[in-house]
Amino acid sequence: MDALIFDCDGTLADTMPAHYRAWVEILRPHGVGFPEDRFYALGGVPAAKIIEMLFAEAGKVADVDLLTRQKEAAFLAHSDGIRPVAKVVEIARQARGNTPMAVASGGHRYIVERTLRQLGILEWFAVLVTAEDTARHKPEPDVFLEAARRLGVMPARCTVYEDTDTGIEAARRAGMHWVDVRAL
Repeated sequence: MDALIFDCDGTLADTMPAHYRAWVEILRPHGVGFPEDRFYALGGVPAAKIIEMLFAEAGKVADVDLLTRQKEAAFLAHSDGIRPVAKVVEIARQARGNTPMAVASGGHRYIVERTLRQLGILEWFAVLVTAEDTARHKPEPDVFLEAARRLGVMPARCTVYEDTDTGIEAARRAGMHWVDVRAL
């Protein structure tokens, strides 16, 4: 393969428990539920889209911008204990300097950058594509296609590392090879 593209949350960084605690914290006052299995199934979907979906299903109106900011702030409050996903970070470490690499995430840029910086790996990646960079999000392929474009590599020559079915579907739709890190 000519390039590697990594998801961030749950793939490079074990952030999913902190994200889930943040969701529960900000949704509870609104009486909106978010079962943990559904949270994991929606991995890679930006917070604003999840808020819109959950509130619509509950028949409630949400201030999406405010709740998105609250969710990100709650996540940051719980993020001190974030650790690397060792097997995946080791793959990136071995490829570093030899293979072009990108991070393509449904998260917001400042959160993804902070997470990667906290792990000491931000500078490993030539390209960072986040929720702000594409109009459509996983399972649509746009985030991965944009990463390949910025790396200057044909999609079929990229391998994506992902931890969710949504992300794997996005990689498949992008015509890329993929690795389900849950199986590593």
